[in-house]
Amino acid sequence: MKVGTLAKKAGLTVRTLHYYEEVGLLAPAQRTEAGHRLYGAAEVARLQHVVLLRQLGFSLEEIRACLDQPEASLARAVALRLARLEEEIALQQQLHRRLETIAARLRAAEDVSIETFIQTIKVMTMIEKYYTPEQLKQLEERGRQIGEERIREAEGEWKDLIAEVRAEMEKGTDPASETMQRLAARWQGLIQEFTGGDPGIYQSLKTMYQQEGPAKASRGMVDPEVTAYMVKAMQAGE
Repeated sequence: MKVGTLAKKAGLTVRTLHYYEEVGLLAPAQRTEAGHRLYGAAEVARLQHVVLLRQLGFSLEEIRACLDQPEASLARAVALRLARLEEEIALQQQLHRRLETIAARLRAAEDVSIETFIQTIKVMTMIEKYYTPEQLKQLEERGRQIGEERIREAEGEWKDLIAEVRAEMEKGTDPASETMQRLAARWQGLIQEFTGGDPGIYQSLKTMYQQEGPAKASRGMVDPEVTAYMVKAMQAGE
């Protein structure tokens, strides 16, 4: 069988078969006096194996190892392919979550600038760094339970609460005072509502604030001074 015929039957290009020969994956059985490649039944069978393994996502190097040394390389190649596939699935699931969140925000807003869009992606990337996939699913479900209207209300409540705490800090109010203890209770209540009372999610949130800093973790809503002041109030109430 000539190279053109084989390429047509396999659904490949002649150029691809030439490349397979260059990399040592599929050599012709023989050549004519004019230099034309000829392939026999063994080469056709080998090409079928190559095509099948390519469809499963194996690299050409892995395919060559599997076909030339099947006992030594097949199990390892399959294990590596499975590991890569799991990584790809995790990345696709992550992308799916991001797009779902972005789509929901686009539906809720009449106009979204590209700057806001990019900032949303940055925030989501930061969040995914600290929460496990299971926790992200819990938070997603928690968001559905609360509803978009309550989420927007809570964002407004956070802004008002932070402004009140900052005002008391600037006045020099004692963190242990009755006023600050009421504000601390509201602060903890909003965190409780967000985390659903899950200690693991709370710890991930705490770690994110510690490592990223309050300003970045809160998207500029709260600064380190206000956070430190509120921590003192919470400690005073314990």
